[in-house]
Amino acid sequence: MLGSLAVLGVAAASGRACILQPPDQRHSFVFEQVGNDETLEDVLKAAAIQGAIGRPNREPVETFSSLKSGREDLAEEGGQMLYALVAAEAHHAQAKDDCEHHTNGNVTDIEDYRTELSTLRARTKELEEQLSSLQTESSKPLRSAQWLNRPDDLAMSALYADRYMNYGLTAEELLSGKPIIGIAQSGSDLAPCNQYHTTLAKRVREGIRTAGGIAIEFPTHPIQESSRRPTATLDRNLSYLGLVELLYAYPFDGVVLLTGCDKTTPAMLMAAATMNIPSICLNVGPMLNGYDRKSLIGSGTVVWKARELHATGELDDTGVFNMVTKGTPSVGHCNTMGTASTMNALAEALGMALPGSAAIPAPYRERAQCAYKTGVQIVEMVHADRKPSDIMTREAFENAIVVNTAIGGSTNAPIHLCAVAKHIGVNLDLNDWDRIGHGLPLLLNMQPAGEWLGEEYYRAGGLQAIQAELLDQGRLHGDALTANGKTVKDNVAGMHSWDRRTIKAYSQPLMKDAGFLHLNGNLFDSAIMKTSVISDEFRKAFLENPEDPNAFECKAVVFDGPEDYHSRIETADIDDRTILVMRGVGPLGYPGAAEVVNMTAPGRLLKAGLKYSLPCIGDGRQSGTSGSPSILNASPEAAANGNLAILRDGDVLRVDLTKRKVNMLIPEDEIARRREELMAKGGYKSVESHTPYQDFFRREVGPLSEGMVFERATRFQRVAQRFPIPRDNH
Repeated sequence: MLGSLAVLGVAAASGRACILQPPDQRHSFVFEQVGNDETLEDVLKAAAIQGAIGRPNREPVETFSSLKSGREDLAEEGGQMLYALVAAEAHHAQAKDDCEHHTNGNVTDIEDYRTELSTLRARTKELEEQLSSLQTESSKPLRSAQWLNRPDDLAMSALYADRYMNYGLTAEELLSGKPIIGIAQSGSDLAPCNQYHTTLAKRVREGIRTAGGIAIEFPTHPIQESSRRPTATLDRNLSYLGLVELLYAYPFDGVVLLTGCDKTTPAMLMAAATMNIPSICLNVGPMLNGYDRKSLIGSGTVVWKARELHATGELDDTGVFNMVTKGTPSVGHCNTMGTASTMNALAEALGMALPGSAAIPAPYRERAQCAYKTGVQIVEMVHADRKPSDIMTREAFENAIVVNTAIGGSTNAPIHLCAVAKHIGVNLDLNDWDRIGHGLPLLLNMQPAGEWLGEEYYRAGGLQAIQAELLDQGRLHGDALTANGKTVKDNVAGMHSWDRRTIKAYSQPLMKDAGFLHLNGNLFDSAIMKTSVISDEFRKAFLENPEDPNAFECKAVVFDGPEDYHSRIETADIDDRTILVMRGVGPLGYPGAAEVVNMTAPGRLLKAGLKYSLPCIGDGRQSGTSGSPSILNASPEAAANGNLAILRDGDVLRVDLTKRKVNMLIPEDEIARRREELMAKGGYKSVESHTPYQDFFRREVGPLSEGMVFERATRFQRVAQRFPIPRDNH
């Protein structure tokens, strides 16, 4: 059978073999035991199994499995094809010297060599014809050909192609029929968490070219969580709209999505879902661990700790600055299991990234290697026509929900994953998060729910080790398809962690029952609570009353936005049994749903020894790096005149986690009277829009409970199939 045709040559026929080393090293190859009893299909299959095989003077590697869809006898999953190389040109004298003796000691006559060489050349020609036939038969016309390769309208092809030639691409490349692969670049100086992608993209390009594609890199709308005001969530939908337009309007056959910081990943997944061309994510990776002397400092999480120390007077302003900035020691996104690490883990869990890719720290060499492999993989996906709709199925979303519980994922995950599901056409709601994801064990000991950071997580096995535990217990759909053409089971089975301090065994978890609760009541119709960050101290204070287990009643103090909170937190009537309520900070109210619901208790309580976070409720979000057990994403929000708008300081709220209820303990007639009064005043008053986009956003956006999507945008699904090619521009 054919072996790797890269190092030396072996001529074989009639059960004999001799080594041929031609003078021209470019034509070196291995040709091993191709007997007359083997069919061409045997040869092709063997070549597919062997891997990358080069051809002199041609682009070396195309994926064999894409040539003959459905012909398992000719292609092994993920194998590389033989792109036609068996041409032996050797000097007769050297051939005679090299083939002087066989293993049995007999001398090979030069005529025998000529006969063998002739046989090999004939077989080579037959093999190339077979490959060409398979490629022609199975190849699907590329989308880019409608721009660049139109034999019936060469003038338009010239118009579309010429400006891509002005920076160095050649007509031969553009007219070759090679797939055009977009690299959606989210990194820039304005988006420092993703900035390293400007370097990683070079390796992606090399992978694309190696696999026989043409790379075109382009910028996407930047999203930077920590510096974008009033909130980066506004940009998720804006980036989504822009990326959909780019992918539709230009000659892309596939795209590599360079993800990283919180909102870039869902924005790109939403666009991939809408467009539905072959797409794959490459995460920039978490930054290295931060340290304060010997103590680990987790990016994001350290902010909330520093604020507490500042409130108690243990840190001054300079101390806060120095402590917080120690949490960001290198390129990459947050090294905690905040929203960035969560959403990139869920992209991998969905099957939209290479297995093992999400947890690799940004500066590690494996990250750049993964970038190269991702570039190779997207070309294979284009040839196989493996699209987001083939990967992001109902089963894939259920896998992602289960994974989110096991990793202690961010409270922002339900918003973003429900948004992606809406754009791909999968029915997913917050009841699914409670039903499928709650009550499963927390396996990852990583901040904010645990102890460690990104480097320990990666070294312990990353997401594949988490998935292996879940797969063993039947918690995952193991047959779900992933970007590399393999199933979840193929990718993760048996890949258990060696480090049980970081990734726990399913039978010995960090927490037995984790996940999100989906709550409702007369205060709101929908909200979520992350149970994996409920501390022992909080549980003892609020949830372990034997006469009323898993429930509590507290008076509320209500803040209309973060400005009101900061001005009144030290003077409001707050004790250690108070619920802090933040309203007017949802998609309509802020606008964009800000991460301001996780509120620190007054400094006087912290100085007095308060050991737990006070319960918080809000119609906005909180940082995924926060360890506060808040009730979040309450819908309808105050700005939509939900009942949060009529809540007053001193009102008593009852929270019952077993019944999934949050109620105002106010008579129904009083609720009705307050609502009438609210509407008579024109409803809840929010800040006005400051930009045209903020106004547009408010008119189009849906509630957090439904993914905060632009509702009209969800009507556009599988655009590349429904409207394959835009109209000509000239």
